[in-house]
Amino acid sequence: MPEVKIEIGGRVFEVACQEGEEHYLHSAAAMLDIEASTLTSQIGRLPEPRMLLMAGLMLADKTAGVEDKLKTRDARIAELEGELARMSAMPKPEPERIEVPVVPGSVTDSLAELAARAESIAGALEERRGEETLGG
Repeated sequence: MPEVKIEIGGRVFEVACQEGEEHYLHSAAAMLDIEASTLTSQIGRLPEPRMLLMAGLMLADKTAGVEDKLKTRDARIAELEGELARMSAMPKPEPERIEVPVVPGSVTDSLAELAARAESIAGALEERRGEETLGG
C-alpha cells in the first residue's frame, strides 16, 4: 500500500492509499487544501484538527449543493425521458395531402397570345398618338 505525502493548509501529512489511487488522493487533498487555505487566510492559524474539520465541513456543504442540483437535474431528465417515450409511442400523424394547382399549357399559350395582342394594340395606339401630335 503506497504512502503518499499531501499538503493541506500548509501542513504535510502521510496517507496510505490503494495502489493506483494516488491521483484521486492528490485531487481530494487539493480540494481540501483550497478550503483550508481559505480558512487560514480569513481566520489565521488554527489547530490542525479544527482546520481539517472546518475545511471538511466546507467541502461537505459544497458537495450537498452539488447533490441537490444533480437531484433536480436527474428529475428533469427523467421527466423529459418520460415525455420523449410518450411522444415516441404516439401514432404517426397521417400525411397531409397538399395540392399545388398547375396551369395547363393551353391556358398559358392563350395568355401569351393575349399579351402579344395587347402589346400590338398598345404599339399601334402609340404610333397614332405620335402621328396626331406631329400632324396636329
